[in-house]
Amino acid sequence: MKILISTFLSLLLAVNLASAEIKLNASGLVSTHKYHVALEKEFYSNLSKTTGLKITVNYNSLDVLGLQMKDTIRLVRTGTFDIVESTVGEISRDDPFLGGIDLIGVSPNLSSLKKSIDAYRDAFSKRAEEKFNAKILSLWPYGPQVFYCKKPITGLSSLKGLKVRSYTPAMSSMIETVGGTPVALSFKEVYPALQRGVADCAITSPTSGNSGNWPEVTSHYFPLGISWSVNAHAMNLDRWKKLSSSEQAALTKAFQNLEKGFWDLAKKNTGDADSCNVGGSDCKNYKKFNMKLVKPTAADEKLLAKASQEAVLPGWGKTCNSVYPDCTKVWNDTIGKAQGLKIN
Repeated sequence: MKILISTFLSLLLAVNLASAEIKLNASGLVSTHKYHVALEKEFYSNLSKTTGLKITVNYNSLDVLGLQMKDTIRLVRTGTFDIVESTVGEISRDDPFLGGIDLIGVSPNLSSLKKSIDAYRDAFSKRAEEKFNAKILSLWPYGPQVFYCKKPITGLSSLKGLKVRSYTPAMSSMIETVGGTPVALSFKEVYPALQRGVADCAITSPTSGNSGNWPEVTSHYFPLGISWSVNAHAMNLDRWKKLSSSEQAALTKAFQNLEKGFWDLAKKNTGDADSCNVGGSDCKNYKKFNMKLVKPTAADEKLLAKASQEAVLPGWGKTCNSVYPDCTKVWNDTIGKAQGLKIN
């Protein structure tokens, strides 16, 4: 009898566990990024269907929650949120190693960036787990980080003497190297800062700047891609470990598909936003403005490479090694090897 009761209770427990609903709190992208937010909302809305699991996600955009991007990794570490979306450049202020995935001037195009991310993914994920109690579920780019300026410019050297919005230490280093003054601003702070003259130029992707209406307060568009604004979805590691192996596998697959969707957006939407910013006739899905196009030249690319190799990379390496002694060794063995670069 005792054996039968024990067996029955075990089966009952197994059934209850199998049918238990997974409830998650998630913070997402800033709501002005309409295509990215639409993809993220659809993902969470359909997550139960795509995974075959009983999942309910309480999802809200970052600005709706009244939060700043730089705080997201801390919020997932403490378990305030189960899942967060984070811009790596902003959270790298808490740990420079993470910022090594997208340093200025290292990955000139999307295929090159894919090599960098694939090479760094395991080291990035391990560091996030150790430092922030976070399980990395996706890594993907917004798009090339380009310049919106309210003052006339002719190229990268024209930033000398100008105040330029920055959101990463590496970006600030590049701006200083070409003679500009970096101004640290979150995305939502940029429009009024440009409007009031707190900043003369600002850096973001073609799609984000257009969606944020930056062309309303700027006049010159300089699409020299200096980096890619790599983003990540991260889950509280304690919450992740409470899931069964089959649940983890289902979520991993789902987020891999979401990551692919964001990569596809970066490929598809960048050209359209570029065209719309300058009033191109082939503008389709973004607002049409009439900014003056400043075409990047070989001299601009040479100056960017010089700033990257002489200031950004060694500066980042020094800072990162001070908090993580193996930092540059890991970077050289991963991204450095993939891109043919080395930080001494």
